[in-house]
Amino acid sequence: MGVGMKLSMMVNYAGGFKEAAARVVELEKAGLDQVWIAEAYSFDAISQVGYLAAITNRVEIGTGIVNVYSRSAALMAMTGAGCDYVSDGRFILGLGASGPQVVEGFHGVPYEKPMQRIKEYIEVCREVWKREKALNYQGQTVTAPLPAGEGTGLGKPLKLINHPLRSDIPIWWASLKGLSVEATAELADGWLPIMFVPEKFDKVWGKQLKAGTAKRSKDLKPLDISAGGILAIGEDNVGDTKAKILNMVRPNSALYIGGMGARGKNFYNDICSAYGYEAEAKLVQDLYLDGKKEEAAAAVPTEMLELTNLVGPKSFIAERVAAFKEAGVTVLSVNPVGPDAAKQIEILRDIVDSI
Repeated sequence: MGVGMKLSMMVNYAGGFKEAAARVVELEKAGLDQVWIAEAYSFDAISQVGYLAAITNRVEIGTGIVNVYSRSAALMAMTGAGCDYVSDGRFILGLGASGPQVVEGFHGVPYEKPMQRIKEYIEVCREVWKREKALNYQGQTVTAPLPAGEGTGLGKPLKLINHPLRSDIPIWWASLKGLSVEATAELADGWLPIMFVPEKFDKVWGKQLKAGTAKRSKDLKPLDISAGGILAIGEDNVGDTKAKILNMVRPNSALYIGGMGARGKNFYNDICSAYGYEAEAKLVQDLYLDGKKEEAAAAVPTEMLELTNLVGPKSFIAERVAAFKEAGVTVLSVNPVGPDAAKQIEILRDIVDSI
């Protein structure tokens, strides 16, 4: 990459969104490049993108993620164009499939063909943003206008009224496994993986990334990859102190590795196994599903926590940043823990810029 790695952060508004937004303004000054806003089944992410766009001036603002079921493909394109416009070209459209619980339970939409649907949404968005012709898209999951015999018959192909600020708004895909990762490497501008170990990611996704990259259009820039974890830089962050900080992420790791999906159908558990922690992955799941959540958290492999997060003295963090960069990560995603987030981002910015 010609430019150095970017620094990004999920907006965590445990203390309230407006307080979190004020923190983003501070962190932007300290060197933060990107913020990501989750949606799930909380407040919608888009209103918050608009709010952040108004109070920041440099940081890129992404949705991490919006699902491809609750908004039509054309609305997704309109939304991307609108967010890009109000942010003066700082928007990133982060897409994902979510899951059947949310999509069918909350939105009342059948959870069908998630990967195909994301591919078609990407194609529709790019077509709408180019404005070369009226939208006429006949896919497996998206058909616009409606085909003959459906609806009133009055639908007609339309073109977005306004000219988007950019016709190539970046689209990032939060894909987890197999063919979705291959499709991400082929079609998306960026990838939002989970539990990314720079030294071992090849064991989990290497084949798919290679296959997708081989089919990638020359018109697309190389795939951006965002990965990282909690951030705590300090000379004292060794031994027990380091262990205590890493313990903060154990309950959440155990929830994913042990409690997501069902036995034999938990991709986070599969990732953990593929990294070489088969026994630990099985133990975490067994304990978690037996309701022993604390024991499950304690069983999460410490090495994996050390390699996916950035906790330690400055020299150790510099080694980890180099490992992420070597693995092709272009955006270091961090969650600063501890008293002074801005200071942590400043130190990290210095480390990143010196590598």
